Amino acid sequence: TLTHSESPADVLELTRLQPAERPAAEAFLAAHPAGQGMPLAVVIPAYNEEPTVAAVIDEIPAEVAGLPTEVIVVVDGARDGTAASAAAAGALVCDVPANRGQGAALRLGYWLARARGAELIATIDADGQYEPRELEAVVEPILAGRADFVSGSRRLGAELTTDGVRHAGVIVFGALISVLVRHRVTDPACGLRAMRAELTARVTLEQQQYQASELMISAALNGFRLAEVPTTMRDRGAHATTTKKGGNLGYGLRFARAAIQTWWRDRSAARTRLRPEKIQCS
Repeated sequence: TLTHSESPADVLELTRLQPAERPAAEAFLAAHPAGQGMPLAVVIPAYNEEPTVAAVIDEIPAEVAGLPTEVIVVVDGARDGTAASAAAAGALVCDVPANRGQGAALRLGYWLARARGAELIATIDADGQYEPRELEAVVEPILAGRADFVSGSRRLGAELTTDGVRHAGVIVFGALISVLVRHRVTDPACGLRAMRAELTARVTLEQQQYQASELMISAALNGFRLAEVPTTMRDRGAHATTTKKGGNLGYGLRFARAAIQTWWRDRSAARTRLRPEKIQCS
């Protein structure tokens, strides 16, 4: 059963948002009123993704696992036509002028999805590396009552990229997060995920950029049931870039720091509740 954790009045407290994003959120809700959304919101953070974002949106089905679906694109200070391309493809677009980072864009996207009345929230990247048809794979375990948060895993599925360093990093950081949450995690950085909307309101999200590890660790330490399912990661080809999060070494160091900071911040939550169920890899 899907339930809401907040009343509309709670959700719509703009004071919960950062000052830089409040005008964009207000404009979004003026165009797309609160409480009138679909049960499933697919949130896409986007920064300078004009070449690919429309194709990703076009591949997202109108229903996922039987749930009517809407797409919310949070444009994070893009300097190209990302916002126009996303809107033309049929997405609901929140265009924030300042570039703050993927984590900040996702956090705002979760808030907007809850304001619209979503019961489930899924995420997918705007660069075309993930298969939108696999959204059902991450949504289904939640609908079946087996999990509250589901992440795709390229290690359980298929990785079609040629970046060996990034592949090795997934293994290393999967091991690190497995130690921190005391359960097996194979892919802590997959952008294809689904979760109960209430989860995003009950965990602490502070990372401006590296939210993948923060969300997973905080959810686990706060007792939410996690699962991983096999998914595919495609090669971005000519659209690949190292400018958004830096090169592999810098990205890895910052990812690890975010993971350890989250564990240190939330470790007390794990001491005050029953041990969580083991992360399921299906």
